[in-house]
Amino acid sequence: MLNTVYRLTAPRTIEPVVVSQDTTGKVIVRPTYLSICNADQRYYQGTRSKEVLDKKLPMALIHEGIGRVVSDNTGAFQPGDIVVMLPNAPTEQDEFIAENYLRSSRFCGSGFDGFMQESMVLPPERVVLLPQDVNCEVAAFTELVSVATHAISRFDKIAHGRRERIGVWGDGNMGYIVSLLLHTRYPDTKIVVFGRNESKLHDFTFADETHLVDDVSGVELVDHAFECAGGEGSVAAIEQIIDRINPEGTVSLLGVSENNVPINTRMVLEKGLRLFGSSRSGREDFEATVRLYHEHPEVLDYLAALVCSVNEARQISDISAAFEADIRKPMGKTVIRWNM
Repeated sequence: MLNTVYRLTAPRTIEPVVVSQDTTGKVIVRPTYLSICNADQRYYQGTRSKEVLDKKLPMALIHEGIGRVVSDNTGAFQPGDIVVMLPNAPTEQDEFIAENYLRSSRFCGSGFDGFMQESMVLPPERVVLLPQDVNCEVAAFTELVSVATHAISRFDKIAHGRRERIGVWGDGNMGYIVSLLLHTRYPDTKIVVFGRNESKLHDFTFADETHLVDDVSGVELVDHAFECAGGEGSVAAIEQIIDRINPEGTVSLLGVSENNVPINTRMVLEKGLRLFGSSRSGREDFEATVRLYHEHPEVLDYLAALVCSVNEARQISDISAAFEADIRKPMGKTVIRWNM
C-alpha cells in the first residue's frame, strides 16, 4: 500500500513523502483526531540538541491520536470502529520489564514516524477499541491519560497503605489528569494539589485542597506525592515534596526535565522515602483507561476542560498553524482534526 507520511525534516519544516507499506496481518487506521505533546513541540521548534535532531529527523510527529478503522484482514476490528492508536511498539517480551521500559521498543514520534500520516498500518495489538459515542476531541489525548493511569497503577503496588492525603505538585495538564484519576480511584483520600498559578488551580474543582507553592507553611503533610511539574519546576517541586511528605512516603516522578535535577538525598534517607519514575505506557494501561471511560463517564467531562483549541488540518500550512497556536496556548491541549 502507498501511504503519505508528513515528516518534519527540519525545525518548522514539514514535507510529505510517499512510502510503500506491507499491510499483511495489519489494521489500517485513518487518523481523525491528533493531539500535540510538549515532546512534539521540542522537535518542531528545534529546541532539542543538534545531535538529537540530526539523529531523529526526518520524522513524522505526534504520538497521541485516534482514528477510524479502514480495514483489518485479521478480523479483530470492523471498518468504522473508533480506535485509539498505541505509539509504543515492543519488539520483545520480558518477564520483569514492561514494554514501555524496554530499550528495544520503538516509539512513534521519537525516532520513528508518528501519527501524522494519511493512514496508520498497525498490528492489531497496537490498537484499542473506543466507545462509538466517545468525545473524540478528548479521546485524542488518551495516550497522555494512559501515562497517568500507568503511574497510578505502579504507585498502587509500591506505596504503603496509609493514603489519607496524596499531594500532587504541578498545575499543568499532567497534574490535572493525575489529580482527577487519583480522585476517581481513591474517593476516600484527600487529593491536595500544589501549583504556581492560582487561576489554573481554580480548574481543579475535584481536588479536596489546592495551594500555591509559595504559601504552604500551615498545610498538613501528605502521605504520598506525585511530581508533575517538569522542566525547570522539577527542582523546586521535588525539594518541597521531600519537605512536605510524611516518613516512608512514596514519591512518583512524572515531570520531564532536560537538565539534571539535584535531590536532597540526606532527607530522603532520613525519612526513608521511596522515589520512582514513570514514563510512557503499555497496552494494559490503554485498556484500563478505556475501561475508566466506560465506568466513569464523568472523567471525560472533566478532561474536556483541557481542550484548548481544535484545529482543522487539510494542508501542510494548517499543520504548522496548529503547532504555532499550541506554542501560545495558556494551558490545555491543542487538538488537530486530521483531514490530510
